[in-house]
Amino acid sequence: MSATVRRTDARMADGRELFYFDDTEPYASGGASRAVPDTRDLPPVQHGSTMRFDVLTGEWVTIAAHRQDRTFLPPPDECPLCPTGRGSEPSEIPAADYDVVVFENRFPSFSQHPDPDVAPAVDGDPLWSQRPAVGRCEVVCFTSDHKGSFANLPPSRVRTVIEAWANRTAELSALPGVEQVFPFENRGPEIGVTLEHPHGQIYAFPFVTPRTAQLITRAGAHRQRTGRDLMGDVLDAERKSGSRIVLDGERWTAFVPAAARWPVEAHLVPHRAVPDFAALDDDERAELAVMYLDLLRRLDRSLGELSQLPYIAGWHQAPVHTGRDLTRLHLQLFSLRRAPGKLKYLAGSESGMGAWVNDASPERIAQRLRDAGGS
Repeated sequence: MSATVRRTDARMADGRELFYFDDTEPYASGGASRAVPDTRDLPPVQHGSTMRFDVLTGEWVTIAAHRQDRTFLPPPDECPLCPTGRGSEPSEIPAADYDVVVFENRFPSFSQHPDPDVAPAVDGDPLWSQRPAVGRCEVVCFTSDHKGSFANLPPSRVRTVIEAWANRTAELSALPGVEQVFPFENRGPEIGVTLEHPHGQIYAFPFVTPRTAQLITRAGAHRQRTGRDLMGDVLDAERKSGSRIVLDGERWTAFVPAAARWPVEAHLVPHRAVPDFAALDDDERAELAVMYLDLLRRLDRSLGELSQLPYIAGWHQAPVHTGRDLTRLHLQLFSLRRAPGKLKYLAGSESGMGAWVNDASPERIAQRLRDAGGS
């Protein structure tokens, strides 16, 4: 972890772990402590998730019925992600202020303490394998400012978020049963966000996700055929073409993929083949903090709107045990807004068959993002 960021560990009233990542004084140097007791009277966290294997697709489906009761769009004075003292009730964060906070989700899809009495098969039929959903889900609060956004953070605070992602990736990857760690942010009610406070999540999956499994299969076939790295070849080809490049730095490049699915989409890829956040060096982390902010701000300006653009920012990392040399850390950032006031709704052919149709050309998307540069 960077010498300018200090981690403080704490426990919540129901036993969940919480981590403060501080870059401001007197906390960053240890001159003061964020470890404030959680005074709430909380019931135990439910861990009822199971996974069922879909024999038709070869994919695991997680059943997490307890998440039906999770918090949904509370009023600002009842926000569970604001510091305690700013609202009418104590929040998930006991401290009166914070820089960046990570804590265990109260409504997790995956847990290190699942139900041990899960039958190995649904209805006793071996056709449908079933097992506990072992893993972990964490919440990442990017700022204590309820009305803020990731794009409005200073680069120094983004660097703190990156340090938190790296720290949590390393520790979650070491947990029993974890196969892949996925940090992501959903922004905007159009995406389905249930809490307005700027935040993201980290899922520690007990399996390699379908998208990553497909990428590893494609990358493995490419290496066998050419002896080269597929993602490296894609990056080199995009930089050589230049027509879809949005930002090109010393260590990172942002581009719109040649086969973009969404009306606004960009990938941010490191030049060096690193598997995850924990493997990034200091220079790569420093440049990422600046380039990621630039890309997010271009996204907000790309359609000429005054409001913040809804988006999903997914950080794809190599699996913990499988195919780590076949893929690398990269961002997929996209919005479902196709024009001011208009959303892209998936057609039946897209939702039902996975056959995508994009109404915007990738080259035009890239041009809009380049034109959206500036302060």
